[in-house]
Amino acid sequence: MVRLKALRIVLFLAGTLLLSSSLLGAAESIISKVSDSSGNYCHLKFPAIKGETLYWEHPVLKDPRDGDIVDFYGACNHDPLGKEEIVRQQDEYRHLLRNVPLGE
Repeated sequence: MVRLKALRIVLFLAGTLLLSSSLLGAAESIISKVSDSSGNYCHLKFPAIKGETLYWEHPVLKDPRDGDIVDFYGACNHDPLGKEEIVRQQDEYRHLLRNVPLGE
């Protein structure tokens, strides 16, 4: 019984740590953030989402050194891994796939 309780505590702590590190990862991924005088409108730069992870439950951003950087103008609280950004990049990905000629 004591082992089961200890296992539950360890699993809970591990899950909390993983969740907090993934949330911090999104905040740390913003390369540049410049806001207007009101602080509501921002110009953000952040890495694009890796194409192979676009449809995963938890997508992953590309390495900024890859050079695939998103220039975003809008709300300062925009999340690079938020639902709105994922849908936008999924739409862009589908558009790119439709325009690739066969045989390439």
